[in-house]
Parts: sequence; structure tokens; C-alpha cells
Amino acid sequence: MKKIGILFGMENTFPQAFVDKVNSMNVNGITAEFVAIGPVKEAVSCGYSVIVDRISHDVPFYRAYLKNAVLTGTHVINNPFWWSADDKFFNYALAAKLGVAVPKTVILPSKQMPPDTNDISFRNLPYPYDWKSVFEYVGFPAFLKPHDGGGWKDVFHVHDEREFFEAYDQTRTLCMTLQAAVKFREYFRCYVVGQKDVRIMPYDPSRPHAERYVMNPPTYDPALLARVEKDALTLCKALGYDLNTVEFAVEDGIPYAIDFMNPAPDADRVSVGEENFNWIVEKVAELAVERALANEGAPPELRWSSFLGYQSPSTASTPSEKAEPKAAATKAVRQKKPIK
Repeated sequence: MKKIGILFGMENTFPQAFVDKVNSMNVNGITAEFVAIGPVKEAVSCGYSVIVDRISHDVPFYRAYLKNAVLTGTHVINNPFWWSADDKFFNYALAAKLGVAVPKTVILPSKQMPPDTNDISFRNLPYPYDWKSVFEYVGFPAFLKPHDGGGWKDVFHVHDEREFFEAYDQTRTLCMTLQAAVKFREYFRCYVVGQKDVRIMPYDPSRPHAERYVMNPPTYDPALLARVEKDALTLCKALGYDLNTVEFAVEDGIPYAIDFMNPAPDADRVSVGEENFNWIVEKVAELAVERALANEGAPPELRWSSFLGYQSPSTASTPSEKAEPKAAATKAVRQKKPIK
């Protein structure tokens, strides 16, 4: 019997619905449950074929547990090695390289020195810092936000240099980015599951958190939705995330990728709405079962690189797909109808 587990924290609606959905599929030899963690011993299997991770970004013990699980043959959604290495500034740079539109973004040194450092630690950083070129490149208004964060924590909307420095003075030892603001008319949050299924959800970040998903959206230009879907797939395939949300702010018809490092995205029934909730439960359950059926043991090579980019046999890219990722993404879009 192959076990699928879900590792989670304070959320209530998604974990139980996921377990119930997998078990209701009645796949021979597959069962799902909440992960139960006993003493974690090095290189000893945890007993799960697949684990869906919803919490290890907040709990280092869980992240270490999941890395050990991957080492002993468990497929973890999402890859804990890549998730540990990823950050939002790198994602923006990668998107630009892939041809996905992103706002102009720069990374900034922390306002305060990190622990156990002093002036000598920063002799490679010229002083005074060239703020003028930063402001000329990004412009105002802009968003000052952590290079590796989430939940809208420590995010500041700044309109001029004075507001920037007032906000920057509050950022402590955080490494921050300054990003040009997009004057959007449309905004989308997209679930991407298994690097193939996309759910485009109209979203309004200016609303209270529980009201941000637009339940009665207008009709959108099919070409715009097709590009949003294509870009979302391109990003998740390049990053290797099997579960993610990608957010786009649309200005003058151009969807700018704003946020796409959300490997444990909001899946609460109340906030995302019943239809979106049912979709994400079904797709993640199908993905987990697919991975369990394909998972025949540990990755073929015990090397860091194999864990960082490991894919199950059912999703490994062919040489032609690796050479032409954009073509593969475009083909995937043409085979699907955009969600209105």
C-alpha cells in the first residue's frame, strides 16, 4: 500500500478535503492521510510515497524532515531543496530571461548589518550607496518588499524618495527589493498544478484579504488570458514547482508577473470561494495520485543536483522539451481553453 500524506499547519478546510478526495478516488493500492512524524533518523524512510507540503516554509524541523524523506524515496510537492534555495529576486531575473514581463526591480543591501557582521564585512559595498541610479531605474511609485517573503509582510508602497527612506529605515536586517508599481486595470491570481493545469482567478489585492477573489468577474480578452496562462506555465516549468500561484498585474494589455513564489498557496474554502476550492482539491489530489503511481523509489543519483531538479519519470522532460521550453508551453496553452 502506497501512502500519500499532507503536512500542514493552521489551515483547516483544504487538508481534510484533500485526504477525502484522494481516498474517494478508490485507486488500488493508494491511501491518503495526515502526515504523522515520529523520531526522524538519518536516511530512514518516512513511509510515505508522496507528501504534499503546506507548512515547512515556517518550520525548519519540517523542512529537514522532508529533505530526508526525498533522500529515501518520497516525492514531495513542492521540492524542498529548490524551495529552500529559491527567492523572489532570482525569480524576477529568471522571468526576464524567459521573456515574461516583470516590473523593473533592484535588490538592496539591508538597512542594518546582519548579526555577527561589521563595517569590514561590507568593504566590497561602495559607500555611499548609489541611490540615485536605483531611483532613476525603478521610478516612483514603487513597492519596497523583502526579496524572500510572503503574506504582504514588510511591504511598503512608496511614492517618492522621502517615503522610500522612511520605509527603508523600518526594514531592519531584511534584504529588500524595490520594484516599479504597475498601474493595473486587471489582476489575476493563477493556480498552477503539475506544471500543466492552470486556473485563472480574477483578484483584487486592494480589497480586504477575505474578499480579494472576484466571484463575478467580467469577460476578458481571450488573447490576454492565453498569454497569462502561457506565462504562468513557463514560470512554473522553469522553477520546477508542481504547485504554485502566479500573480499578474495587467497594464495597457501587458500582464506583468508580480509574485510567483507561492509553493504553499492559499487554498482555504472561505477565501478562495467554493468553485476555486473544489478545483484545487481535485487537481492536487490527481497530481498526488499520479506521483504515487509513478514513484518507484529513490532518485537515480544521490547528488545535490539530482535532488534540486528531480522529476518523476512521468513528468521528466525530453531533450526536445528542454531545448524548447517556450514552444512546449505554447503548445500546452493551445490545447486548453482559457478560463473566463
